[in-house]
Order: sequence, then structure tokens, then C-alpha cells
Amino acid sequence: MSNPVYLAVDVPTLDGALTLADKVKTHVGGLKLGLEFFCAHGHHGVREMARTGLPIFLDLKFHDIPNTVASAMQSLHVLEPAIVTIHAAGGRAMMEEAKAAAGEHCKVVAVTVLTSLDDGDLAATGIGGTPHDQALRLAELAHAAGLDGIVCSGHEVGAIHRQWHDGFFVVPGLRPADSQVGDQKRIVTPRRARDDGASVLVIGRPISRADDPVAAARAIEATL
Repeated sequence: MSNPVYLAVDVPTLDGALTLADKVKTHVGGLKLGLEFFCAHGHHGVREMARTGLPIFLDLKFHDIPNTVASAMQSLHVLEPAIVTIHAAGGRAMMEEAKAAAGEHCKVVAVTVLTSLDDGDLAATGIGGTPHDQALRLAELAHAAGLDGIVCSGHEVGAIHRQWHDGFFVVPGLRPADSQVGDQKRIVTPRRARDDGASVLVIGRPISRADDPVAAARAIEATL
């Protein structure tokens, strides 16, 4: 992948999303469309964004019983996404069914621990250990289930990459050195994540909410 940056399109309207994508498309490698976008614009919105010519990453984080997740994956075939997310916490059977139901050229990656969570948040849900511990456990499970890779923070990607050499690793929650943290708790810079083995770097607000999104995207690209 020549440019590992996937722009998280977190703007409220389809017209705004298309305008942003057209502006920065020569400085990013793909577009990440999440739940907010998909719920608002559905299949039509995804098809419109695909007209930019960039690969589409559907960050839908499926988490349900195996049959339901498999059916949901099948419903996405017509959109030909490059990447789709599910939750590793859904268990091995769910992950296996999701991968089996995915399109031929679609990478299925499992979310380990959200980058908005820290030790206290995990403890409040009854999960012992640190986010690092939990991410490694779930990455091992995803690998055993035959997935293409996982989603993890930049704090864990190096350790997971050492255990899963040919995995596909998506790292969100990235911030350039001079950016605001926002609601993220476990962040690193794009350069560090890439050096530690990230395959895809998900970056949203540092580009989409910049005064000059093109300059912001170009500056991040230059660090890689």
C-alpha cells in the first residue's frame, strides 16, 4: 500500500463528505466510513464515496450472533468494500462466520480494544488487566479464527505484530504531534504506528477539521 492513511470521513452531510474526499484524495490511500455515515446515507452513500476511486473501509463493528453477522456481511457484497470491521469480543464462531461470508477481496478485521478506553473503563465492564493485555488476547483469538487482522491502538500494534507477522493491522486514534487529543485516550503519532507495523492508519479530525484539510493531509503524508 503506497499510502496507508485512510481518512475517517466524520462530516455530517454526504455533500460535505464528497467535497472533503475530492479535496484530499491524492494525499490519502482510502476512505473510512463509520456507523454515523452508514446509518445516515446507507448503500447509496457508500457508492457515492466509491466514485472518488479510493478503497472503502466500512467500519461497522458488527457484534451479534454468528448467523446475524454472516448475513450482514453478505449484504455488503454489492458495495465491494476493501475492509470491514467486526468485534473480536463476539467470539471465535462469530469471527469465523464473518470471514466465511465476506466478499472475495474484502479484508475482515476484528476490533480489540477501542482507543477511547483505558484501564478503568475495562475494569468497569468486568475485564481484568490492561488494554494491552486484552488487545493481545483478542488478537490471538482473531488470528485463530482466520481473520485477516485486527484493529488496535498504536500502543499495542508493535507487540501484536511481533506475534502475528503477516497480519493486517488497522490503527485508529492517531494524532500528529501538534494535534489535540479529543476523546482519544491511547494515542500515538502516525509515524510511530507505521514504524511499529501498522498496515492502515486511520486519521479523521486532524484532517477533516483542519483549516486547510489538503495541507494537513499532505503534512501527515510527508511524515511517512
